[in-house]
This record gives sequence, structure tokens and C-alpha cells, in this order.
Amino acid sequence: MTESHHIVEIPVDNEEQRQLLVVATAIQNHPLTEISRSPGHLLLLKLWQREEDLSGRRIAAKESRLDSIKREIFQLCSFFLIFHGLFFTILFTSSSSSSGEGKCGKWWVPGVVSLCTSLVFVWLVQVQLYRYWKVWKRVGRERCDGRAVARCIQELRMKGGSFELGKDPYCTGGKKMKSSSVEIKWKPVTWVSQNSVAIGLLCFAGLAVLASRLVLCGGF
Repeated sequence: MTESHHIVEIPVDNEEQRQLLVVATAIQNHPLTEISRSPGHLLLLKLWQREEDLSGRRIAAKESRLDSIKREIFQLCSFFLIFHGLFFTILFTSSSSSSGEGKCGKWWVPGVVSLCTSLVFVWLVQVQLYRYWKVWKRVGRERCDGRAVARCIQELRMKGGSFELGKDPYCTGGKKMKSSSVEIKWKPVTWVSQNSVAIGLLCFAGLAVLASRLVLCGGF
């Protein structure tokens, strides 16, 4: 009994081979493949990715610090209002139990106490505002640098081996000069807006002094 072996021939699809060849060629010419074959471009990509990650962490830490400073400012403003609430309560109580001439002759004593205490609160708030805007400017610079690094990473991934290795990713001096000129032009308005909380507390302190005379003397 003899066995016969049959050889089955599988037809080769030339179109499929051409597609696979095109895909293989595209992979070889892909920018990421070029980067992986170039030690300089690969090292630059890793360095920029690390810098982008560190920049994001620094921004998150500074934003957390901004939130902490805002809470401190809110607490100081709350203590400021609580102090004046207690101050006027005591002032009304003492004015109703003392004679008119005696309480009016010494109206400046509670006024000076109120003003000095208010100035302490205003100074503390101003210190916190200075810290806040200082950190806020640093966050702005960190975000600017982070966006610049992200753009360079994207450009490097798109260009591959043709990317210029000596490119500086950070913000150009022209943009910094332009932003600084705008800041100088609107400096008074910017200063008032940044210190509006301290200015409001200072105005309230002045009104509190006048109110203490009004309560004790019944007028100006």
C-alpha cells in the first residue's frame, strides 16, 4: 500500500506584501525611530521629559503654597473683623454706663487702641500679600517654561533626527521684555489691585476710629 503526499501551494498576495513593505518603511522612517537611533536626540528627549515632569511638580507645590497663603489671609481678615466686633460691643457697653462729658473727653484712647491694633493686622496681611504675589510670579514663570518645554518635546517627536539639538526651549527675551513693558505701563493699577485687601482694611480702620468718636461723643 503506497501513500501519496500532496503539496498544497498557498498563493502569495503581492498587494499584501507591498502593504507590509510600506508599513515597515514607514516605521523605519518614523521620527520616533529616528530618535531611538540617534543617542543625542534620545538623550535630549529624556532630559526634556524629565524637566517637564519636574516643572509640573514645582507648579503643583507652589499652587499648594498659594492656597495656604490665601487661607492665612482669610484668617487674618476674619480676626480683624472679630476684633472690631468685640471692640464696638465693649465701646457701646461702656458708653451707655458712663457720663457724657467724661466719655467724650477720652474718645481718642479707644481710637488709638483700635488704630494701632488695626495697623498690626494690616501689616500682617500686607506681608502675606507680598508672599502671595511673589509665589504667583514664580508660578507664571514655571508655567511659561513648562509650555516651552512641552512645545519643544512635541516638535522633537515630529521632526525626529532633523531636529536641531542646540535649540533653547525656554521663553525668549523678547517676550519677557514685552511683558515687563506692559507691567511698567500699568504698574499703579497693578499695585492697587494686588494690595486691595490691605487698602480695604486700612480704610476700615480709619472709619473705625471715626466711629469710636461718634459712639462716645454722639457726633463729630
